[in-house]
Amino acid sequence: MQQPILAAAAAPGRTLLPGFADPVDDAQATFRAALDALAHPGRIHEITAESGVPAGLSPAMTALLLTLVDVDTPLWLPQGASADTLAFLRFHCGCPIVPSPALARFAAAPAGFEAPALSACHPGDPAYPDQSTTLLIEVASLDAGPQAMLSGPGIQSRQALAAAGLPEGFWREWRLNHQRFPLGVDVLLTQGRRICGLPRSTRVEN
Repeated sequence: MQQPILAAAAAPGRTLLPGFADPVDDAQATFRAALDALAHPGRIHEITAESGVPAGLSPAMTALLLTLVDVDTPLWLPQGASADTLAFLRFHCGCPIVPSPALARFAAAPAGFEAPALSACHPGDPAYPDQSTTLLIEVASLDAGPQAMLSGPGIQSRQALAAAGLPEGFWREWRLNHQRFPLGVDVLLTQGRRICGLPRSTRVEN
C-alpha cells in the first residue's frame, strides 16, 4: 500500500503529482482488480482509482505501483525512466529502486521501454515461490494484437488474449516460464486504465 515519506525527500523545486484521491479505498479497489486479473487469466479489468500520473506511465500502471510497491518491495525500472516517475514513486511509496530485475519484487516496463526477459527476473525459490518478481508491462493494446489461446487454473475452457506490443518472443519465453511452476514470474499487462493478468500457472496453446 502507499506509504508516503517526508516531503523533504522530494527534489528541490519539483512539484509532485498527488497519489490516490482516497488512499485506502482506491488502493483496496486496485488490489482487488489485480487479484481478479490474476485469478482469471486473460480477462481484461478496468482500474477506476484516480491519482496523478507521471509522464511515461499509464493510469493503470501508476495505480498498481501505488498499491503494490512500498518500502519493503524493491522495484526495478528501466534506465531512462523519467525523473518525475522516480520522484513520484519514492515520495508516495518509499520504495528502493534496484539495478536488476532479479533483485526486484516488482519490475515495471512503461510504454516505450524494453521489458526485461522473464528469465532475468527472480523466479522465487522452492521454499518461497511467492518471493518471485512480478512484472508489469505496458502494451499497445489488449484486444487488437495476435491472438493467443490461454488455459489453466481460473480459465473454464480456453481464454483468448490479443495483446499487441508484447516483447519479441514473449510467448516462447512464457512457455519456459510456465514449465518452472511453482517457480516463475507472474505478469500484469497494462494499457491505459486496463489490466490483464498472466500468472505463471497459465498455459499458452499457440
